[in-house]
Amino acid sequence: MSYTNLIYHIVFSTYRRKPTIVEEHERELYAYINGFINNLDGKLYRVGGMPDHLHILVSIPPQISVSEFVRRIKFSTNSWLRRNQSFRNFEGWGQGYAAFSYSKEEIPIIRQYIIGQKEHHKNIAFENEYRDFITKNGAEIDERYFLKD
Repeated sequence: MSYTNLIYHIVFSTYRRKPTIVEEHERELYAYINGFINNLDGKLYRVGGMPDHLHILVSIPPQISVSEFVRRIKFSTNSWLRRNQSFRNFEGWGQGYAAFSYSKEEIPIIRQYIIGQKEHHKNIAFENEYRDFITKNGAEIDERYFLKD
């Protein structure tokens, strides 16, 4: 028997960071994401964001790589959003994503960060938040590709 607890904070944006996730209906999207993750035998700790991006705190099963998980969730939500009249302006997701691992002790901190997105973005633009998120987690940004959709 193998034992894992693979917890990731994943962030990705809408195509060209257009504000197409309608706030009045975002809970519908979040419920869909929760169901999608449950079907993969993952565990959603928190999902949230803004009209132009999402944050997902999730534990995924070890047989699914992070890149495969992001590919699948983007594909599935893209199809769902395009069929849903509440999100008629949705054009797709941006090309990239950021994902970093955390320990179970850090879950409450990351959850609160995701819950506070609306307040947080009164003071900081997504591009700056995303840049900080990446660099604070020890990854280097290649400016040739940073937020280039």
